[in-house]
Amino acid sequence: MISNQKNQRQILDKLRIDTLNEMQEASQLAIHASKEIVLLSPTGTGKTLAFLLPTIAELNPDIQEVQLLIVVPSRELAIQIEQVARNMGTGYKIHAAYGGQSFNTDRQALKHRPTVLIGTPGRLADHLRRATFSTEDIKTLVLDEFDKSLEVGFEGEMTEILNYLPSLTKKILTSATQGITIPPFVGLENTVTVDYLHEGSSKLEIKALISPEKDKLITLEKALRHLGNQSGIIFCNFKDTIARISDYLWDAGIAHGCFYGGMEQRDRELSLLKFRNGTHQLLLATDLAARGIDIPNIKFIIHYHLPLRLEEFTHRNGRTARMDREGTAYVLHWRNERLPHFIEAMEEEYILDKDPSPLSIWQTLQITGGRKDKISKGDIAGLFFKQGGITKEQLGIIELKQDSAFIAVHKTETTHLIKKLDNSRLKKKKIRIQTV
Repeated sequence: MISNQKNQRQILDKLRIDTLNEMQEASQLAIHASKEIVLLSPTGTGKTLAFLLPTIAELNPDIQEVQLLIVVPSRELAIQIEQVARNMGTGYKIHAAYGGQSFNTDRQALKHRPTVLIGTPGRLADHLRRATFSTEDIKTLVLDEFDKSLEVGFEGEMTEILNYLPSLTKKILTSATQGITIPPFVGLENTVTVDYLHEGSSKLEIKALISPEKDKLITLEKALRHLGNQSGIIFCNFKDTIARISDYLWDAGIAHGCFYGGMEQRDRELSLLKFRNGTHQLLLATDLAARGIDIPNIKFIIHYHLPLRLEEFTHRNGRTARMDREGTAYVLHWRNERLPHFIEAMEEEYILDKDPSPLSIWQTLQITGGRKDKISKGDIAGLFFKQGGITKEQLGIIELKQDSAFIAVHKTETTHLIKKLDNSRLKKKKIRIQTV
């Protein structure tokens, strides 16, 4: 149990959270009181914190081995949970293991045992086969978005992982999906379910954008100018379509990022990072972005391609109108196109001719120095303020990685910051700085 309320209060203060929501409170009680918990809540309601707070509170600080294992369906979700756990500032070592990063990087990190290990099923199963860390002290297992892991074919690896965990006393499964079936291999017998899928009223609007032509590119461009400088995701079913739209939008002067399976891991991470920090207001994505990534304040999504099933339609729409905020899902379709049965009649949004949208004021800089160099976000902010000479208003989001950091700054300041700070020293390390 949490040793005292002050510890949790300190964590919440560090995260700048005043109070937990009802789902998080209920989850905390259930996780502390029960051995088998299924947590059902829409994406964006704070499930990560809902299971991290109580599970981390139950860790034993005297044990220098992995105690909490969190299994996730995607690299992006692993990175996201790792970031939330680090931002809590608990003092426990945390590591995320996933395909796309060097196995040796993982192996080195696991030599100095993390207490909390997060990872994708394939990479974790690989580590367990090679016995790169002990499982004797892993008491708690979290299968986050477990139905998505099953959907993308990880049942074999998840079964294998469970067979390597002899000391488990607690299992937590989370999902944002209705009507899920828990597979027998998880071995649940006396489950407590915390179900908040139907709580609260959604502020999501669903509207139609009508294309007079079968090729919807021109209508998409007009719609993006009509919607203005807001954060949005454009969903497509195929990466080839994303490439075609991307070329068209760049030619039209509309900045954006791309996100789909098959991209290099670094490029995927960089696309999400630039989307989070405002360098790009738009993201072209497949359904890979429909679940498991947490990007707040997305004002709209556009279905450029219609999804094949209601479940995908729901998950895509769940990217916006989150945490009681308003948002709109637009269905962009040719006037003569037949809509799937699960899309009901919609109000049409009329596209007004507008001048080009204002471009983002932010640009992303990368410095060669990170956590392994004992560099903090405060160190970076201090360098940019004191030596770089910029104001607080000109410094945006800082994201710290193991061996680098990414900083959003006003575009007007990037050239002069590179001149001033490249080859300077930060925490005894000589850093390089460049735009990305």
